[in-house]
Amino acid sequence: MRLRGIVLLVALGSFTAYYVYEPIPEEIEERWKLMLTNSFFRSLSHLADFSELVGLKDYMGVMYFITLAEGVVPVSDEHVQVTEEQFDGVEVVLYQPKQPGGDTELKRAVIYLHGGGWCLGSSRMSPYDLLARQMVTELNAVVISVEYRLAPAHHFPVPYEDVYCVVKHFLQKGVLAQYSVDPGRIAVSGDSAGGNLAAAVSQQLQQEPGQQVQLKAQALLYPVLQALDLSTPSYRQNQDMPILPRTLMVRFWSEYFTSDKALFRAMMANTHNSPESASLLKFVNWSAFLPESYRRKYNYSAPAVLQGAGGEGHVMDGPSRSIADPRASPLLVPDATLRSLPKAYVLTCEYDVLRDDGIMYVTRLRSAGVEVTHEHYDTGFHGALMFTVWPTDFLIGRRMTDNYMKWLKENL
Repeated sequence: MRLRGIVLLVALGSFTAYYVYEPIPEEIEERWKLMLTNSFFRSLSHLADFSELVGLKDYMGVMYFITLAEGVVPVSDEHVQVTEEQFDGVEVVLYQPKQPGGDTELKRAVIYLHGGGWCLGSSRMSPYDLLARQMVTELNAVVISVEYRLAPAHHFPVPYEDVYCVVKHFLQKGVLAQYSVDPGRIAVSGDSAGGNLAAAVSQQLQQEPGQQVQLKAQALLYPVLQALDLSTPSYRQNQDMPILPRTLMVRFWSEYFTSDKALFRAMMANTHNSPESASLLKFVNWSAFLPESYRRKYNYSAPAVLQGAGGEGHVMDGPSRSIADPRASPLLVPDATLRSLPKAYVLTCEYDVLRDDGIMYVTRLRSAGVEVTHEHYDTGFHGALMFTVWPTDFLIGRRMTDNYMKWLKENL
């Protein structure tokens, strides 16, 4: 019995060590808390892989449990009035300050787009609900949190189009007047995939003929900005980092475009570019746009270009056009498009596969003459700003939130 107990204890210890312990850079704060948090994500990911393998439920369907687990019903409180509405057919959660009777002061507004790789996430998750309330109370702002439709049920460009419809609707002068919003103090913001959508909407809005009300600012939090090169130094350095390993980010990209696994396999090998997207690789050439300190030991090699439609190539004809679309990859626009963009706040994290996307965008925006505030967190990891709710509350997440709020207060 004693031997059996020892064997069971060793097996349990080994199992726990496998799922909990992982090599995390010493520089990261609260490493053990991050290990424990990530063990849940890894376990769910393994369950999702198994479920898809045996045909029970697709991978993203299982991973959506994260969204459900953190779901809340947004309700009004003593400081914030919350309503659920539809803007041009798209669901939004609207947060407004509760004002004393007769207060007609015009307010700031932030259109916020949640992250989750276009496949997960919701404006009704507790971290996003908490962030929206904080923006209302600290900035005296109206916050529109957009519940855009998700892949894989709705592939690109549906999530983007949902967001663009909301922005266009809200920026109508009559709508702004309805919510007592100052037309000159409106920002769009988002984290991760939401940062992608925010950047894309900012670009498209500038090119809209006859658009009277423009955005004053864009705030992009560890944004994903390009799908052409998935082997940048940050993708390689952080391929096994917690929360967003390279495999998961590549899966998000492929599911955004198609449910055909051929694209996922091609993207994992970084061999998914077609002649159509190849001409745009100059816009994501990290040897040109990434400062030397971030290149480290890595040498640039242009991604391979798929020629012809043999083998699996035929399934990528549609996705290849989407990959080259700047509404999906905002880094692909020429400098002339960047010059007219509103001032930008870009947050990047050292231990994040998306680090180089954000830094390259900072370089290109500054070269085009756009005012940019870049905050890089040397000990940051992807998603940290959303880890502010117990038991997954991280000190770095609170610092990021404070600095983000400070920028909005000073620039909006």
